[in-house]
Amino acid sequence: MEDQKARPKIVIADDNAQNVELLEAYLSDVDCDMRTARDGEETLQVVDEFKPDLLLLDVMMPRLSGFEVCRKLRSNPETKDLLILMVTALNEAADFERGVQAGTDDFLTKPVNKVELLCRIRSLLRVRHLENQLERTLAYLAEFESASRATEGP
Repeated sequence: MEDQKARPKIVIADDNAQNVELLEAYLSDVDCDMRTARDGEETLQVVDEFKPDLLLLDVMMPRLSGFEVCRKLRSNPETKDLLILMVTALNEAADFERGVQAGTDDFLTKPVNKVELLCRIRSLLRVRHLENQLERTLAYLAEFESASRATEGP
């Protein structure tokens, strides 16, 4: 299967340059392609152009909040399945509930712990890889079944 070796694409969306630098440094151990965005609108643009596998999304950003970005991505057929990991200083139960309602896949609270970040990223990407493998297998089986029926005749 040709895409097994493809490097994951990750977008870091945060308006704080120090947070972006920290996350980039943490991700230096991950074999991936990275892009960054500084606000909600730029995040949507970068996601549209770069087509990432995973978005590390700050909640409190200018122009559009992380919640709004998440909702927009989930409502778009092109990006509805994008993996979204919200990285936030917010830590109230209501904030987590808003994130879940907006469609996030997971949360990390700031300050970010490197080991926890890398574990979550690897887990999310592994699940995505397995989903893709399953889709390919099901497509192959459907094709095989269809070909079998065609050769059986009436």
